[in-house]
Parts: sequence; C-alpha cells; structure tokens
Amino acid sequence: MPDAAVARKRTLFFVVSIRYEKSEMTPHVAASATAVISRRGFIRTGCGFAATIGISKIASEFGLISAFAQGASSEAETKFSKERTMPNVSVNSAVRLFYEDDWLGAPWLKPEPALLIHGAGESGRAWFGWIPRMGQHFRLLRPDLPGFGHSTVPDDFEWSVANLAATMAQFLDKVEIESAHIVGAKLGGAIAMQFAAAYPKRTRTLTVCSGPISAPKFVEAGASRSKNWWQESQRKRLGSDAPKEEVEYWDTLMAAASPNAQTNVLKAASALNLEPMLPRITAPTLVITTDRSALQPVSSVLEYQQKIPNSRLLVLQSDAYHVAVAKADECVTNVLSFIDEARRRSS
Repeated sequence: MPDAAVARKRTLFFVVSIRYEKSEMTPHVAASATAVISRRGFIRTGCGFAATIGISKIASEFGLISAFAQGASSEAETKFSKERTMPNVSVNSAVRLFYEDDWLGAPWLKPEPALLIHGAGESGRAWFGWIPRMGQHFRLLRPDLPGFGHSTVPDDFEWSVANLAATMAQFLDKVEIESAHIVGAKLGGAIAMQFAAAYPKRTRTLTVCSGPISAPKFVEAGASRSKNWWQESQRKRLGSDAPKEEVEYWDTLMAAASPNAQTNVLKAASALNLEPMLPRITAPTLVITTDRSALQPVSSVLEYQQKIPNSRLLVLQSDAYHVAVAKADECVTNVLSFIDEARRRSS
C-alpha cells in the first residue's frame, strides 16, 4: 500500500478519536452524566431493587451523539484493523483467543483491569459503546469468545458455560492479570456469573447486563426454526428505537460467526442453570436489565438477583434486551458509579 494511502487511513482513525474526545466534553455529555447519576437516590441496594424513573431528554440526545461517534469509530476501526494484528493468546492448548486491549487514560498510569465478555453470536466489538468513557478509567480487555470473532476453537471443545468461564480465567492467566472487574452481556453475563462464583478472589466486582440464569426459551425456539436464529430476535435484542442500519449491522456481525460455534454455544445456553451457584457470588454485583425485556421479565431478574449476596438491580427503560448496546451510555454511567462506591466501601 502506498505511504500516502496509509497516511490517509491513519489520519481518518486519528480524527475519529479526536471526535470522541470532543463529544465527551460537550455540555450535552456532562449534563447527561449528571442527570443519570442524580437518579441514584432511587436505587435501593442489597436484596432490594433499583429502578430508573424515566430517561432525561438530555441523555437521549447524548445517545444520538454517542451513536454517531461510535458508528464512525467502528468504520474507521475496520479500515485500521487491516494494518494491524489483534493480540492473541493460546489457552486450553488448542484455543487461540484474539482480544482488544484498550486504555484511553494517561500512559504512565496503571489502571485496574476490566474483562468484558460478549454474548452469543457476537465478538469483542459488541462493547464499542463502552470504550470512549469506560476506557478512560479502566484497562478494558475484550476477548472474542472461542469460535467467535477472530478466535479459534477445536472440534473437541467442551461447550458449557462452566468451561467458557474457565477459558476466561485462563485468558487472564495468559495476560498476567490476577483479578479484574468482570462485566458480561447476555450469555456473556451468564459466563460472568459463573466466573464470579468459581473464581471469587479473581472478581473485583461483577456487572451482569441482561444475563440469563436459565435457557432463553424464545431464542431456543428461533434456533429450532432457522439457522439464522438471530435475525428473528434482532429487533427484540436491539429494541424498537434501533434504526434499520443498526439492525443490519448486527445481522452482518452475527452472520460472520462460525456456524459450528453458533450451534454449539446455543447448546451451552440451552443447558444453562446457574441458580444453585448464585449464593456463592461474593463480589459486589450490579445486575442491569430493562423494564420491557423479551429475554426475561423484571420479576424474574429480581428473583435471581436477590439470591446474590451484596447485589443490586438496576432497571432501565427500554424494550431492548441487549441493554449493554441499547443503553450503553447509561450502563457505563451506572457501572462507573457502582465500582467507585464498591471501592470506597472496601477501603
């Protein structure tokens, strides 16, 4: 590739990064963060639950700004990725995990690590909406699960939530991280709960975004009817407010996954039963869901959240069940506040 062309690509990526920073500094962003945090007065911790009462117009406006910036970054990242190789490590002797390693803070600081675990059919790119702000506070590790994104998986891989959690522990070993803040979305949330129960000393805090503890029935039904099961549930996943372009983006992203991995990860999900291990989770825990989730009603989430010691439930207003994507900025605002509070209580 000519030097001038490479320079143009690198310039595009740099300009998008600057736009992120500018969008973070606009009055809309500052006001949005303040508005959402101010609602912490409505949150009851422990065995109670949290409900956000309404969503401010300012927060909604920022969502549009953030989505624009994230979309631009995603396009630039795709172009830029052609000029670099994702870091990767070998685990389980035959699994090679590719991952992103993001830190947007001062280079001389040593941030606490956070492990972000994506859901079925996705890749580490699913967390794009969390990076601009979360990456200024934590070192974000975003692995592609075995068989998804760029990661490889052998034919004899054990497809279970327990083994996927063990694979995440081995991943942390390979990148030399003793403990981290564990965050998971959808099936990644189930993996995160399994991880927290199995590795309590490695879990600083736990955040579960729309994570089920038993098999999602409507996903199972869709999978039995079509190999492209995600297309049937995409609108429920992203919500009625998602534009057509966003739905098409996610259809394309999920269609790129290995058919074998898609089939096997659904088998792992169909055998999901985490209820017996919930009391073993000792880390401070934030469970996030939406008030009209098709994945599981608030009452069901509240029922299992109350079985996790030192936990709280946050309910955001949306009919999307992929809350980590549909309400990325509100999730990040609350997660940052939650972790900061957990730190203060442990000090």
